Amino acid sequence: MAQKITLSIPDLLHEKLKEWRASFNLSKMFQEVVTDAILKKEEFQKRFSKDYNMSEIIKRLKQEKLIWERQYYKLGKEEGLRWAKTARYEDFLYVLKFDDTYKLVFDSQLFDYFDKIYQSAGLEKLLVSNSFTHEKMFIDGWFKGISEFWNHVKEKL
Repeated sequence: MAQKITLSIPDLLHEKLKEWRASFNLSKMFQEVVTDAILKKEEFQKRFSKDYNMSEIIKRLKQEKLIWERQYYKLGKEEGLRWAKTARYEDFLYVLKFDDTYKLVFDSQLFDYFDKIYQSAGLEKLLVSNSFTHEKMFIDGWFKGISEFWNHVKEKL
């Protein structure tokens, strides 16, 4: 059973929320953020209250990995939206029809762009470790940001 709660938000945020309310599932967003915050607090308390066994360690690491992946996905989505706002029509078509999304970063047309973004976001440091997960999450988010923007504007073109 779901329970209702009341939240207070600043006036400026409320004004912006009224404008964009239809674009968000506020209940889901709130649940995800609060769930993550509670999990972090519970895990922190467990670390000091008792010794972990291996299954608890794995569970904690899985949760931390999920949070970590969400951060790179969110960063990628924000950057994808930023790119979409200034992209040319033909660039949209090129990216949306690209065969292997994960190879976009090496594509000759987008290499300089991604090189600059990776440096500003600190992703190039992680490339040295040969970890693909953070990059995959970033690219997934980037492409999602572009796709959402495109779906919003394409019918109006």
